[in-house]
Amino acid sequence: MGTEIGNIVILTGAGISAESGIDTFRDGGGLWEQHKVEDVATPEAFQRDPDLVLRFYDMRREAIQTKQPNPAHEALARLEREWGGEVLIVTQNVDDLHERAGAKNVLHMHGTHLNAWCIACDKRSPWTGPLIDRPDCPACGAKALRPDVVWFGEMPYRMEEIYGALRQADLFVSIGTSGAVYPAAGFVRDARQLGMQTLELNLERSQGSNWFEESRLGKASEVVPAWVAEVLAG
Repeated sequence: MGTEIGNIVILTGAGISAESGIDTFRDGGGLWEQHKVEDVATPEAFQRDPDLVLRFYDMRREAIQTKQPNPAHEALARLEREWGGEVLIVTQNVDDLHERAGAKNVLHMHGTHLNAWCIACDKRSPWTGPLIDRPDCPACGAKALRPDVVWFGEMPYRMEEIYGALRQADLFVSIGTSGAVYPAAGFVRDARQLGMQTLELNLERSQGSNWFEESRLGKASEVVPAWVAEVLAG
């Protein structure tokens, strides 16, 4: 890596939370083996069988609240605290482990399990309990809450903010991502076109690995703290 780095944009995917015991979607033992994507993660699935979808997300919401951040989450929170420039964590994950590790500048492009979205009034509310019993929306009282999670076929959140941050960044780092889900998989190409440095930290090479100037392979709980320590040491 070069030395002239000011602002850093970090993309994190399921691989950073896997060591905390949160299932990944695309690994051999991952979430989608029990449920087809089209059965639980599309607007059409919610229209067709809302009880199945709500039960599925209720289980995920309950499960993540029992998990703890791992050294990779903690290292990124340390980087945010101690780095002289801006650090933005853009996560594809719908857990809150970055925040619980102490990170403040986190953008959830795919939503979060710990919010509910009312499709009647469009308000989002913090939510830790189940949705299967059709509770009232805290804002308007309608029984129209759904998981505040971006499903396949829906537009990820806050894309303009993400691209704005990329335009201001000097380094783009991707951690624990498959490189298979767009638009996030295209961020590295955008970063290269903008002339910034690029780094991949992953258990194995992603589908977009060839776009990165450098790839470091290994467990997130090992390679991320090592990289953060290196960056902070100058």
